[in-house]
Amino acid sequence: MSTDAPLDGKVAIVTGSGRGLGLAYAQELARQGAAVVINDVDEATAADAVATIEAEGGRAVAVVAPVGPTETAKRLVQTAVDSFGRLDILVTNAGVLRDTVLWKMSDDDFDTVINVHLRGTFTCVREAATYMRENQIPGRIICIGSPTGQRGNFGQTNYAAAKAGIVGMVRTWALELKKAGITANAVIPVAATAMTATVPYFAAAVEADAAGEPMPSFFRHDLGFGTSDDVAGLIAYLASDAAAGVSGQAIGIGGDRLQLWSHPEAVATAFHEGGWSYADLAAGFAEAVGELQSVGEKFPPLPEALQRS
Repeated sequence: MSTDAPLDGKVAIVTGSGRGLGLAYAQELARQGAAVVINDVDEATAADAVATIEAEGGRAVAVVAPVGPTETAKRLVQTAVDSFGRLDILVTNAGVLRDTVLWKMSDDDFDTVINVHLRGTFTCVREAATYMRENQIPGRIICIGSPTGQRGNFGQTNYAAAKAGIVGMVRTWALELKKAGITANAVIPVAATAMTATVPYFAAAVEADAAGEPMPSFFRHDLGFGTSDDVAGLIAYLASDAAAGVSGQAIGIGGDRLQLWSHPEAVATAFHEGGWSYADLAAGFAEAVGELQSVGEKFPPLPEALQRS
């Protein structure tokens, strides 16, 4: 590793980093000089991830444990400190899916996703931020969101709730941690993953990625849909000293596209003297608020050349 890499001397934890997006984040942080704590629930997967980083000259160790419990959060932070002497960066990426429509979603479907994504993010950030504050480290908290948390998605009540909650927590943490010099941001990635591989709309892009070929421009430019490596650069940037002034933001990235998501703001305001009764609303709601907000993501039609039968 280069001694003048931007993250040289820093230590990072990346949850859910045995494969996929999380592994890409961990590998890029290591390439930029950070020592990395890998986390996965499968021992062999975690060991393989460590090996890929060490093969490139980086430093990494693994913690095999499910994210969610406070005990795992404590173990992750302690491993970073015991193995590398400190902790500067936390990336909360671990997640699971239990997709089904509302009327078929079980308590376990809901609780499992909320526990890993939302509670897991909370417990890990609480532990990391506590360590950073106590040791006067101007750390970096990077939490992974999703377009589903921003816009909603059919069949993902649990996932949408968790990802929207993560962005809400990030905005709060940016306020609470500002005095300590710790930044907190959410990254909204759009990339080829195990989930998108099952969606026919993305088939041409996923097939190209699997074959090691460039994705068609339609996906990279028009949709902002790319590879895991396309997201990793933003993770490294937000982890660096160069991003010291960036906090409380939800930042989208994928393919060739970078986006800054707005914070929720009122888009229409109307007043009615004496307040709004039912009769007032029934008569004047449409005029008062104007065009309603859309829900869910809207994708343009696939070009004919990219359609799969």
